[in-house]
Amino acid sequence: MKCLQLQQLASLLQTSTAELRKTTEGRDILFREVPPKMTPQSYANHAQIVPMFHRVLFGLIALTLIGSCVNLYLSFGDHQRLYSASLIVVLNVCMVILFFFCRIFPLKAQDRAIRAEENLRHLVQTGKLLDPRLSVLQIVALRFASDGEFVALAQRAAEEGLSPDAIKRAVKEWRADTYRV
Repeated sequence: MKCLQLQQLASLLQTSTAELRKTTEGRDILFREVPPKMTPQSYANHAQIVPMFHRVLFGLIALTLIGSCVNLYLSFGDHQRLYSASLIVVLNVCMVILFFFCRIFPLKAQDRAIRAEENLRHLVQTGKLLDPRLSVLQIVALRFASDGEFVALAQRAAEEGLSPDAIKRAVKEWRADTYRV
């Protein structure tokens, strides 16, 4: 009896997973269109924009802040409206700050994970950790270098103090990072 129930449950899970795959084909979890054939990632196309976040949400927040400032300006002569209008402006400023922090904090966590991954990668290839002169942003830029050029580029970046953009431009064989958002 229990074996039959487990088989039915396994069958249900398989069909549910298959249906989920069908309904999300062509779109990822962030509502971005997924091209049928992924173009190889390079310096020119490695930055990702999530339209619902970067354009729509930011646009709505900016318009709300502008509208609340106009409302505050128009309520300067009316003491009954002045208090509520100023609170609305404060709330909108807080919303703008929250918008940026909700993007910055996860990126900092990703940077720490990338630093650990690239340190391990360098340790495996050379037997030593990355040069301590490298900043986190330089290490994050080094993640795009292929294994063949990673060690030399890391050494060059430490010695010459290359900027993250210069490191990315120096990469000849691009190693795609499709997980970072």
